[in-house]
Amino acid sequence: MNKIVQCVPNISEGRNLHLIEYIVAPLKDQVGFKLISVEPDKDYNRTVITLIGDPHQMIMPLLEFFKRALEKIDMRNHQGEHPRMGAVDVVPFIPISNVSMDECVEYAKSLADHVSFMYQIPVFLYAKAAQMPNRINLPDIRKGEFEGMAEKILDNEWHPDYGKPVMHPTFGVTAIGARMPLIAYNIDLMTNDEKIASNIAKTIRQSSGGYQYIQAGPAILLDRGHVQVTMNILDYKKNAIYRIYETVLMEAKRYQVEITGSEVIGLIPKDALLESLKYYMQRDQVPYDKQMTLETMVAYGQTYLKLRDFNIYKMIEANLEENQ
Repeated sequence: MNKIVQCVPNISEGRNLHLIEYIVAPLKDQVGFKLISVEPDKDYNRTVITLIGDPHQMIMPLLEFFKRALEKIDMRNHQGEHPRMGAVDVVPFIPISNVSMDECVEYAKSLADHVSFMYQIPVFLYAKAAQMPNRINLPDIRKGEFEGMAEKILDNEWHPDYGKPVMHPTFGVTAIGARMPLIAYNIDLMTNDEKIASNIAKTIRQSSGGYQYIQAGPAILLDRGHVQVTMNILDYKKNAIYRIYETVLMEAKRYQVEITGSEVIGLIPKDALLESLKYYMQRDQVPYDKQMTLETMVAYGQTYLKLRDFNIYKMIEANLEENQ
């Protein structure tokens, strides 16, 4: 049976669509894996790319992808809402089918070794691939961002796992790792007051005394004219989407602010959505069937969680069939 992973490279460019197309081109029309989505965001100035398939077949195209990002993205000129430290900011490998987490760690190490050797880019291993406890959490590595990394990397505690402790002057540094599926989830607030989003983010994120397995912060979407509470749900089995959504809804009421929508960036396991739909359907006494079709799940997700730009192909399972 085929080994299937999800790989989600993030690049620090979300505005120049022609440039994004050029950088992502090596990941298109490949044998063994599929480019599922390319999701640029102008305000974040960041693009999330989702691949699924055979990890062995991904390595060489990913190296060309890194080469093009190095060629075209100069981090000295980069500004955006999302924290970042490199042109290719992060590349996680995520086990999906017939592959272990330990194997994903090895894929991460292989890519990191090649990227460092070929392009003289410092690489940090993170999450399950982390070699030191202070590198498990990506925000800890990224703290200081590109502007502070040249000095940070000189500290013995923050020497890279691959490469010399010298930041690449235009690319910065990158993090490559292995992790379980997380949900990159954002909630839209009908206000342009970033302080409100910041206060709500503090309420829900673990580091401020909120929910475990939640990383969260504020973001201004100038293009849309409102703010977001942007977050990673690191373990949806421990804290479901509905719990976070309802908490944000409750907290927003104190500021007389409405939720206008929410979005999933990248892919989501269908079980993560089912868990939330079960809550809402039981609450509203609507018959719940965990065997409901993906199309039905999408419709309920749009109703209960106000999911926008969401379809069946945002769920991992809809993309697996041709890779089996």
